[in-house]
Amino acid sequence: MQLKTSTGIWIAGIGAAVTGIGALIGGRTGSVITGFGLAHVALGVLDNFRPVINKDLKS
Repeated sequence: MQLKTSTGIWIAGIGAAVTGIGALIGGRTGSVITGFGLAHVALGVLDNFRPVINKDLKS
C-alpha cells in the first residue's frame, strides 16, 4: 500500500490564499490574480483524485 502525498492539498491551499489576495486587490489586476488562484485550486483538487503510480513495480 502506498501513501498518497499531500501535494494537491498544498497547491489548493496556496491557490485559495492567492484567490483571497486577488479579491482584496480588486480591479483588472485583481481579477487576473483571482483567476490564477482559482486555477490552482482546481488543479490541486484534481491532483487529489489522480491515481498513485506504483514505483516499486518490477517488470
